[in-house]
Formats: sequence, structure tokens, C-alpha cells
Amino acid sequence: MAFPSLRHVTAVLVTIGAILDPRFAAAQSSERSSSKLDSATSDRVKHGDEGRLQVIVRVRPGELTNVTSQLRQKGHAISHAHGLINALTVSMPIDEIEALSRQSSVLSVSVDAVVTADQSDSSYTLRSTLGLPAQSPAGNRIGVAVVDSGIEPGPEFGDRLVGFYDFTNGGRTAQPTDGYGHGTHVAGIIAGDGGLSQKRYRGVAPKARVTGFKVLDKNGTGLTSDVISAIEYATEHRDSLGIDIINLSLGHPIYEPAASDPLVQAVEAASRAGIVVVTSAGNYGINPATGLPGYAGVVSPANAPSAITVGAVKTSDTNARLDDRVAPYSSRGPTWYDGMAKPDLVAPGQGLVSVAALGSTLYLNNPDLRVGDNYLSLSGTSMAAAVVSGAAALVLEANRGAFSWTAGLTPNAVKAILQFSAVRVRDEHGSPYDELTQGAGAVNPAGAVDLAAHVDPSQPLSAWWLTNAVPTETVVAGETLAWAQNIIWGNTTSSGPVVYVNEPAWGQNIVWGNNIVWGNNIVWGNNIVWGNNIVWGNNIVWGNGLVGSVDGTSIVWGSAEDDPSFIVWGNLQGAEMSIGSALTSSGGRF
Repeated sequence: MAFPSLRHVTAVLVTIGAILDPRFAAAQSSERSSSKLDSATSDRVKHGDEGRLQVIVRVRPGELTNVTSQLRQKGHAISHAHGLINALTVSMPIDEIEALSRQSSVLSVSVDAVVTADQSDSSYTLRSTLGLPAQSPAGNRIGVAVVDSGIEPGPEFGDRLVGFYDFTNGGRTAQPTDGYGHGTHVAGIIAGDGGLSQKRYRGVAPKARVTGFKVLDKNGTGLTSDVISAIEYATEHRDSLGIDIINLSLGHPIYEPAASDPLVQAVEAASRAGIVVVTSAGNYGINPATGLPGYAGVVSPANAPSAITVGAVKTSDTNARLDDRVAPYSSRGPTWYDGMAKPDLVAPGQGLVSVAALGSTLYLNNPDLRVGDNYLSLSGTSMAAAVVSGAAALVLEANRGAFSWTAGLTPNAVKAILQFSAVRVRDEHGSPYDELTQGAGAVNPAGAVDLAAHVDPSQPLSAWWLTNAVPTETVVAGETLAWAQNIIWGNTTSSGPVVYVNEPAWGQNIVWGNNIVWGNNIVWGNNIVWGNNIVWGNNIVWGNGLVGSVDGTSIVWGSAEDDPSFIVWGNLQGAEMSIGSALTSSGGRF
């Protein structure tokens, strides 16, 4: 989403380089081709474009060596082999791509998307609005991988910056740098010590370890294949590097279903390996054609089912939470192609002050964003994702400290605890935002830490694993905030003490949202009121139709009569969806 000036550009996700091209809207089209090509690659092939295109090719298990050999024999340059997702990145003539996709050994072919980042301004105290004491909890002994533009070393991180890998240069070990400045800001929100501001601008988990994975250059651009390679490396070396969490404050437009999107599949593989993956939802919450809030603007890999996808909240520069509002730019669900409910949570993302990379493009080119000599104030779902990564670190610390440092909560359990303890956000009229806007609610680290310290992960499946009763409210700035006590599972939602039991859903190999056998204590669907809050038609962000459309101008969803446990999108049969070209250039990226 572009805004008129950098001061009003609220984002910082990675996105396709053609983001300002009106043709981008077509990438979000609901047309489902039988082809194995994603929409971006398919368009290039159908248009008969000449030249070469770098693509990510996913293949069937056991076929990676054969396909690699075949492509090399034809003289095609292979830049990456992605063993984690059984894929490779190759540059090849566009007119040969369709023939490749027809091979039975090939599952999908996706564009190696260019990724970028951008941000904004303002200021207040983060830990106070999160209800956290000045000193602890602090994320001690928890490791976070920051996959971004790099990290500039300094006193804010000290010896807690434990490793740095440059995937813009083959993934080699390198001296920490950050030519763009976004990664340092994100890392500071997660784990900055605040020592340069007398602790005023401390991160959420100021004792956590951070490892930098550089995937963006000094202009904030990079390639999807480099992001995948970084996720692979972090996953394969998670034990030696001590990585518990991966933060991905980046993304690209959704070109294909989550099941074939290679970036999504890398995230899912990391989650299955036991790493908590936090992603930013995107900053496409405003329909540029109408200026109104719009739906279906979530980007990839925020559409990864098992990721914790985070939207942004504006705090009104106060520590109180009752005056918080979901930022208009924050991307809303459902996800393109799959119609999945996202985001999972929202978090403070407006005007967050964090440490600056003093030699970076952002710092040098934007003096109006500086706070003192050492900090920048930026806004966007990138910042909100960093807040949740810090909160996840506190959750893991609290649980391992109470029970065991050798075993702990799975990524699904961490996500469930953060959702259950979240607090609902209301608009200026006092009405709660719908779940496609705020997910389960706004992250509540103080409540999540309290809950995590009483959940015993050693208990057997289906056993009650809550060791003591916990209050289901949190006091922040003198306000008593009730927990949402909801879990959004796929396209259903639950209420009640769902996280008090070690359900199969919290297993490490369960894809979030998949059908599983739940206990009898869980009642799904009785508290869903989505359809009435969503104005379809002029408020869809992308393209001329949404997943499920019949003719590109209308949409047909299920209704409550079809399945009362399914999220009700409203009685939308025949609802007009056409808004023309969704994106226009107005001077910025995201």
C-alpha cells in the first residue's frame, strides 16, 4: 500500500518489486488455473514474454536430484537448492517454463519474488502499554532469528547478537551490518536493551539472543529464494544456534494457494521443526479506490496456517489500552485463494521507537523519523510482528523457567496461549472489530506470561495441563482488561477453557486449522458474528473478485445454514466485488 509521503507510509513488509504496477491486482484474481504455475509466472507465459525468469520449482520427494540434473544439462543456472521444501531456484527461458511444469515430477513453479521494505514515525513507551514491568520478564535464554535487512551491532544488543549470515551473498557468515536499517529496528523492538535511552526504549524481550539473517540490501530489496534459504538454515541449525523464534517482518503478494507457495511451505516446515514463526500481515488494509477499510489484503507468508500472523494497532501514544484502535493500513483477512481467517493477533505497530542503524538508508535519508541520536520511530505491521516475537520469547521463558528448559511448548501451543490471553480491540464507537480485522485480539504479554507459567507441557494428551487457576484479566495502566478467551482455528473459533487441556491440536506436527479430533469440552462456532460486520463489494482490496467467485464479479460463500461451525462471511451470493485496479502509485511502497 502506498501513501503520499514517507511520513505516512506505514509498513515494512517485503513485497513484489512490481507492487506499484496496476497489473499487480491481477495477481490476486480468484481464477484458479489447472496449471502448476503461480499467477505471476502464468501471466508471463500466457503473454508470450521473452527472456528469462527466475523461478522456484517444487518437486516430488526423491526427484530433486533428477530435476536439477535435467535443468543443468539444458544450461539453466540453478542458484539455490531448498532441501527443506524439496525445491530449487533456477533462471530459465520463459518459453520453457510451461513444459517444465507439465512434468509429473514437478509440483509447482513460482516466481522468485523481489522483496522490499518501507516505514513511518511517532513515539511512546512500549513495555508499559504491554503491561510489563521495567525489568522482567526479559526473554532470558530465548533465541530469535531476525530475517530482514541485517542488524547493526552496538550496545543495545551487546554479546546477545550471537550470529550473522548474509543471504544476499550466498548465506556466508559475515560481520553484522544493516545497510537499510529495517532489520535493526525490528531486532530492537524484540530485544533491544534500551541502554542508549536510559531504558525508555527497551525491547519486549531485552535479554533474548538475536541472530541476524540478511536477505534485503541497502535499498530494502531482496529475493524470495534468499528468504527461503535463510529459513532453511535457521531450521536446520536451530539447535546449534539456539533459535526458538523466527521473525519475518516481510512478505510478497499472494500469487497461489498456500499449499503450493514455496515461502509458505518453508514457514510450515520451520513450524513443524518446533520453531515459532511470526509474520507481519501486510499494510494493505485500505482500499485505495474508496479510502475505506478493505478486506483480503493479507500477503505471503502471512497466509501460512501455522504462522502467528500479526496486524497493527495504533496506541494513541498512551499506555492505556482502551483507546487503542486497529490501524487502517493493517491488512485484513481472509487470505487470497484459500479464504483463510487471518490475522491471528494484532499488536502495537504505530510510531514504535527502536534503535537505529546509524549508517543506514532509513536513518540518513529520513531525519524527521529520528528520535534523539540513536533511535527511529517507524510504523507498520512489521513493527507489530516484532512485538509479538518478543512476547513469544517471554512466553517460552516463563514456561521453561516454571517447568523444564529441555522441553517446552510447541509453536501451536504458544500461538494458542497468545490468542487466548489477548484483549479485544474496539473502534471509536465501542464496537469490537471483527475477527478478520483483529484476529483473536491484541497481544497481552503480561497475561500470556502468567498463563504460560501454569501450563505443564509434560502432561499427556487430552489431560488437564493447567497446574493452577489463573485470572482471565490483566490490569494495564489502571484499566482491567478481560481476556478474549478465544482460539481461531482455521475458519472456526472457540470459546471456553480450550488451552487448559493438552489437546492434540497443540501437537508439533499439526498444521494449524486442519481437522483434528477435539475433546468434548470444546464448542466451536457459537460466538461467530462475522458477516454482519463486513461490507463487501467496494471494500475488497485486491482485484475484481475473491476466492470462491463464479464469474470474477460475484462471490458465493457458505452461510450459517450450511455449517454453523464455519465462519460466516455473510450472505454474499451475487455481491458485487468489482473495484477495478486496486493499486496505484502515489510515491511509496507499502
